[in-house]
Amino acid sequence: MEEEEQNVEKHFIGLDLSTQQIKAVVIDENLQVVAESAVHFDSMLPEYRTHGGVNISGNVVTAPTIMWVKGLDMLLDKLRVEGVEFSKVKGISGAGQQHGSVYWRIGAQKILEELQPERFLHDQLASAFSLLDSPIWMDSSTTDQCAQLEEFLGGPETLTALTGSRAYERFTVNQIKKISIEKKEVYLNTERISLVSSFAASIFAGKIVDIDWSDGSGMNLLNLTNKSWVPQILNFVGDDLEAKLGQVIRTDSIVGRISTYMQERYGFPEDCLIGAFTGDNPSSMAGLGIRKGDLGYSLGTSDTVFACVDQPNPQLTGHIFTNPIHTSAYMAMLCYKNGSLTRERVRNDFAEGSWEKFNQLLDSTPRGNFGNIGVYYDLPEIVPAGVQGDFRFNKSDEAVKKFSSAEMEIRALVEGQILAKRFHAERMGFRLGENGRVLVTGGASANKAILQVIADVFNSNVYSLPAVNSAALGGAYRALHLFKGGTEKISYDEVVSKLEAEITLAAEPNKDAATIYNKELLARFANLEQKVVKSMT
Repeated sequence: MEEEEQNVEKHFIGLDLSTQQIKAVVIDENLQVVAESAVHFDSMLPEYRTHGGVNISGNVVTAPTIMWVKGLDMLLDKLRVEGVEFSKVKGISGAGQQHGSVYWRIGAQKILEELQPERFLHDQLASAFSLLDSPIWMDSSTTDQCAQLEEFLGGPETLTALTGSRAYERFTVNQIKKISIEKKEVYLNTERISLVSSFAASIFAGKIVDIDWSDGSGMNLLNLTNKSWVPQILNFVGDDLEAKLGQVIRTDSIVGRISTYMQERYGFPEDCLIGAFTGDNPSSMAGLGIRKGDLGYSLGTSDTVFACVDQPNPQLTGHIFTNPIHTSAYMAMLCYKNGSLTRERVRNDFAEGSWEKFNQLLDSTPRGNFGNIGVYYDLPEIVPAGVQGDFRFNKSDEAVKKFSSAEMEIRALVEGQILAKRFHAERMGFRLGENGRVLVTGGASANKAILQVIADVFNSNVYSLPAVNSAALGGAYRALHLFKGGTEKISYDEVVSKLEAEITLAAEPNKDAATIYNKELLARFANLEQKVVKSMT
C-alpha cells in the first residue's frame, strides 16, 4: 500500500492573488506545469465595478475583499472543469499583492471553522470582514501617517535601519494607523488583520494564519534583525495591534493542513499541506530560482529588480526584505513606476510607434551614448522619490532641452533606466557574483535590444526564463519544497535545480562594456540624479 502511494502522481498548487486577477498554476514533482487558470476581476466579476481590479477615489485605492473570495470560488471550479484532480494535490502555497490588508471582524475565526461544503465561500464569508474594501499597494492616502511614524522614531534613517524601508504610503502599518483613527469602530470590531497573502492562506487552512517574514517586511513594522514586530511601532499604531496581527512566522513554514471544507467540497486529501503564502515580489524571486549572486530584473509596467544579499544595507531608496528562500539572507528590492509605459511613450515620440524602429535606433548608437545621459519620469518616481519629468545632460553634465537625434534620446532612456538599477542595487549591498547572472522576466524581456543594454551595463550574461506567472510558480515550488521536508532536509536550490535546463542565454556583454560602464560613470550618474532631485525641491 505504501509503495502504491509512492507511485501516485503528486501535484502542487501555487496561487497569485494579484491586482487584476487571481491565478493558479499546478505542477508535478518534476516542476512541469500540468494546468493553469485565472479569473480576471474586471471582466469576470463585473458586479464589483472595478477598473484594473481596484476602485479609485482620489488617492484612496481599494479592492472589495469579497471579490477576491468569489474569484477563488470561480478559480477552483475552473480548475476542476479543466480536469485538475484535487485528490493528487499534496501541497499549496502562493502569493498576494504586497502591502494590501484584510480586516477580519470579531467572530471570523468561528465562521472559517464552520464553513459548509455545499455552499460557496463568498456566500459564507460575506459577513466575515469589518472593513469591506481592502486598502492595497496603489493607495497613497497615508502621507500624514508616514510623516508621524518617521518623526516618532526620530527620523526616516532610524525607521529604515530597523525595518528595511523608510515610511511609504502603501506600506501596511501606515494604512492600519489611518484606519485606527478615521474608522475607529472598524478597528475595534476587528479580530485579526491579515496581509493579502496570509488572508488567502487562511481560506485554505480554515483558520486565520500568521503573517510570514518576507511579506511582513513590507509593512514598516518587522525588525529585520530579530524577525519580530517592533514594539515601539506596535504601540504607536494602536491598542491591541499585536493581538490583531498575531505572530510573524518563517516564510518556509507549514501553516496547517487543508481545511475540512476544501476536502469535502473539492476532494483535496486530508494530508495536503498549506505553506505560508508570501508577497508577490518575494514569490517571484522563488519562481525565478534566484541564487546568491544573481539579479532578478522584471521589465513590466513598473520595473523591479531584486537580489539575494547576505547582509542588509538599508537605504532611504529601495527596500530590504527577509529572503523567502534563503532564510539566513535578505532580499534587496527596487521598484520603479516608470517602466514599460515610459518606454512606449519615447517609442511613440521618437520611433513612430514602432518597436522595430526603436530597436534599430538603439542598436545604431554607440554604448555610452557619446557621454549623453537622460532620465525620464512620466509618473512621480519611487526611486528617487517624487521626481517627475524628462531630464537630459550632455557629456559635460550640462542640462539640455533635447538631444540632437532620435537615436540619442532612445539610448539615453534605456541606458538611464538600467544605470539607475545598477547604481541603487550596489548601494544596497548587491554585487553580481563571479558566476552571477541577470535573470529577466516580464513583457519587455522579449526585447533583445534592451536585453543587450542590460548585459552591457551590468557586464553580465542575461538569461530569460519561460515562466510568465513567476509569483504563482514560486508558490508551487515552495509547496513542493515543504513537501520534500523543507530546509532541514533539502535546499530550495536543489528542489528547483531542474529549472536550469529551461533558462536561455539572451545576451552577452560586449568586450568594452566594463570599460564604458565603470565606477566613474556610475558616480557621474549618481551626481546627475542628485542634481535632478535638488531641482525638484
